[in-house]
Order: sequence, then structure tokens, then C-alpha cells
Amino acid sequence: MINALKNKVLDNGEITKAEAMALADAPLDELTAAADEIRRHFCGDSFDLCSIINAKCGRCSEDCRYCAQSAGYAAELDTYPLISADEAAKQAKINEENGILRFSLVTSGRALSDAEVDKVCDIIRKIKETSSVSICGSFGLLTEAQYRRLRAAGLRRVHNNLETSCRFFPNVCSTHSFDDKLRAIRAARAAGLNVCSGGIMGLGESMEDRIDMAITLRELCVLSIPVNMLNPIKGTPFENNRVLSDEEMRRTVAIFRFINPKASVRLAGGRGLMRDGGEGCFRSGANAAITNNMLTTAGITVSDDLKLLDKLGYRPALQND
Repeated sequence: MINALKNKVLDNGEITKAEAMALADAPLDELTAAADEIRRHFCGDSFDLCSIINAKCGRCSEDCRYCAQSAGYAAELDTYPLISADEAAKQAKINEENGILRFSLVTSGRALSDAEVDKVCDIIRKIKETSSVSICGSFGLLTEAQYRRLRAAGLRRVHNNLETSCRFFPNVCSTHSFDDKLRAIRAARAAGLNVCSGGIMGLGESMEDRIDMAITLRELCVLSIPVNMLNPIKGTPFENNRVLSDEEMRRTVAIFRFINPKASVRLAGGRGLMRDGGEGCFRSGANAAITNNMLTTAGITVSDDLKLLDKLGYRPALQND
């Protein structure tokens, strides 16, 4: 069954939801080996490393139950407004000098105001003056007009996670909807921007929810898909959620690769909780990662990631840019 579905994908076919669900019970080693073969066929040995900066932290009006930045939770967190253009440019340059080709600005809150969009445009222009990194941004639920201003300033890609399936989303957040996410993604695409969107595993969702989300991403033609593993944070409603095993993450990554064969499947938050730092997932179809620190938790250093990529035979490069 695994080989039949692998060959279907290699022949540019799409697996169905029922077929993806069958993979949820397939032998893990055979599944991950097939997913890695699909990755090599469509993506070669390139590996997309991205670093992020928490450009505006905390005081968020939204109630995403996994997030320490919500103003409604008691998680310990330093909060601050938008960072300066000079500071952002400095960090972008440091990342570029360390071998990172993609740099993402991430801001808390439901959406940036028009005044904040202007400030972020200044930040983007400053970064472009001092480095050649590809600039991404995660700014909440913006409009097409706001996205167009950011693109004119030099933004290449917008990140907006679906987080989970449409069915499970109300268990994760009540202050905005899955449809709000879809509208923002489509607005970014209409503004001429590439889109990065994925989700968090371990919110309490089922494998069916993960597969439904992966299929939605396929329908949206998303080619950069972050796969986060929940790092339960004290003070948030999900602080007692079970931490997923490395094996469950490998299976999830492999199924995402079967559903989205040409995408950058990107390990993101929670990777530091894995015993092997994500190496098993990079042998199971993942070919991208967020390196260094996350938004409110520690990550894996750039130097350690570059050593791992060399060990696995990957070549750092921008994908789907």
C-alpha cells in the first residue's frame, strides 16, 4: 500500500483523504523511507533554513490557547512594542553572516494597525539596505491593501498558520475563526506575496485533523508548511497537554510529505523537545526548519543545524521563493 501511494505521488497524482488515513497505521520505517524518497524526487537535497525575530511581543487580544503572548493568560513574558528598524536590521545581518538565507519578522496581536504597517515597511527597507536575506513576516489578519504596502517595501512571503483543521479550530481559539485565517491568506496571495502556513501538532487534535489541515494547505497551494510540535507553556490553557513522541512527529511529517510533495515541510516550534533535534523528521520528508530561538522558547543553534544538514547531505538554499 505504501509503495502504491508513493508511486501515485511520484507520478504527480494526489492521494485522497482515505488514502492518507490509511498511512496513519502503516509501518513507520517503511512510511518515512517512502516519504523521504518523495522529498528527494521533488525537492532534491536543498534545505530551507529560516530564522525569526519576535518583533513585537505580548499584550495580544486573541485567546489562542497554546500561546504565552495572549493578554488573558498568566504566562511569564517580557512584553514590548515594535522593535526599531536598526535592531531588526542588525539581527538580520547577524543571521545572514551565520549562513541563514531567510529572515522573518513576527508580531503579536490580531493584526497590525496601519501606523504599525508603516513602521514595519521602514524596518523591511532598512533590512534590505544592509543585507540580502529574503524577508518574511507574520503580522496577523491583515488586508490586501496592507499586504500590498508591505510587498512594495520588499516583503517576499507572509506567514499565517492555520494551526489545525477547520473542525478542531474552535477548540484552539475563539477570538478569530478558521475562515478569518483563510481570508488573510488569500489576501496575501492576491497582493502578490508567497505564503507560509502550517500548524501545531499536540493541541489535542486527531490525526484526521492533521490530515484535513494538510489537504486544506494543498488546496491553497501553500509551498512552505511549518510543522510545529506543541511545547506546553505554564500559564496557558494547554500547559498540561501531552508532549508528542518523536515517532508521532515522524509519522505526521511523512504524511504531510505524501499530501504536499513539492512543499518545504518545515520543522518549527518544539523541535528542541525531540531527542534527536528533529533528525528523524529530516529523514522522513521534512526539508526545512526554523533555526535558532522561537518566539517565546529556545530553539536549536544555527551552528548545530548546519552541522546536522552537512551530516544528512543537505544543501542550504531558498526554496519556493
